[in-house]
Amino acid sequence: MLELLLFRHAKSSWDVPGIQDHDRDLAPRGEQAASRMGRLLAAEGLIPDRVLCSTATRAVRTWELAGAGLEPAPEVIHRRELHMAAPGQLLEAMRRLGGTAHRLMLIGHNPGLQALAIGLVGEGDAKLRQHLAEKFPTAALARIGFAAARWDEVAKRRGRLLGFWRPRDLD
Repeated sequence: MLELLLFRHAKSSWDVPGIQDHDRDLAPRGEQAASRMGRLLAAEGLIPDRVLCSTATRAVRTWELAGAGLEPAPEVIHRRELHMAAPGQLLEAMRRLGGTAHRLMLIGHNPGLQALAIGLVGEGDAKLRQHLAEKFPTAALARIGFAAARWDEVAKRRGRLLGFWRPRDLD
């Protein structure tokens, strides 16, 4: 079974006027949430084998904070194509770059990340699925399992939602 962790970047800052979207950093609240989600990853044993991360500053910083201290440290691949990507582009990147990872993490942006999650999930706890459909907030994490041996076998509606965590759920 393969597992996909979809991790939306943490809350970004809008404090610097004129900065390009790609270059926005995290707000203090986002830094706290990213660190909290990293503690969740460690506590739940959800260490990815490989991380595919958008090159946007807020996504990179989210992983730096969440991934700090995780052992073993996963391989991280930064790809600009993941910045504000559509669900189909995200799925293609997973299939192409997932490699031999059993647990793959994708760190990206909405609306593509939420749309991908909704499109992949066909089973799972109804309440969690409802939360996922309503909103995929910043620093939220979805865990989806697939009865597949390779990432190129992952298909729409074939996943089971195994978990969905929002920073507010961890308070």
